[in-house]
Amino acid sequence: MGVQGPLEYLSDLLSTKKKKKKKQVQTVALKIRMDCEGCARKVKHVLSGVKGAKSVEVDLKQQKATVTGYVEPKKVLKAAQSTKKKVELWPYVPYTMVANPYISQAYDKKAPPNMVRKVADTTNISETTVDDRYIQMFSDENPNACSIM
Repeated sequence: MGVQGPLEYLSDLLSTKKKKKKKQVQTVALKIRMDCEGCARKVKHVLSGVKGAKSVEVDLKQQKATVTGYVEPKKVLKAAQSTKKKVELWPYVPYTMVANPYISQAYDKKAPPNMVRKVADTTNISETTVDDRYIQMFSDENPNACSIM
């Protein structure tokens, strides 16, 4: 019994020791307003300085910067905002991912080809009891239905 006490104590001590979680590799895409190659170079330099960034790709034509590595999106966004340029997280998704890609909120003339703005799903429509009453009122099976029909 005297041996179990210290062994249990040591095992508890080792198991409660804080273990650092490994960060997962993330890809953060940003839409940044860039006018020239100088702007693109500046953005790439700033984003490559973010702690944990492994690779930075800048696409001047699409106004897009992609950072890959062990990074947090908030930190990448903050670093990009330090360039004094208009910055937002990449708002576009392939049009096949959106239920109604041609609604006014999703369609964007400035979007890259085959892409639309990411919008919340609006297909959740539920019937109410009021709708059921109207359906029964004009039903053929209801003997007290509207006489106009």
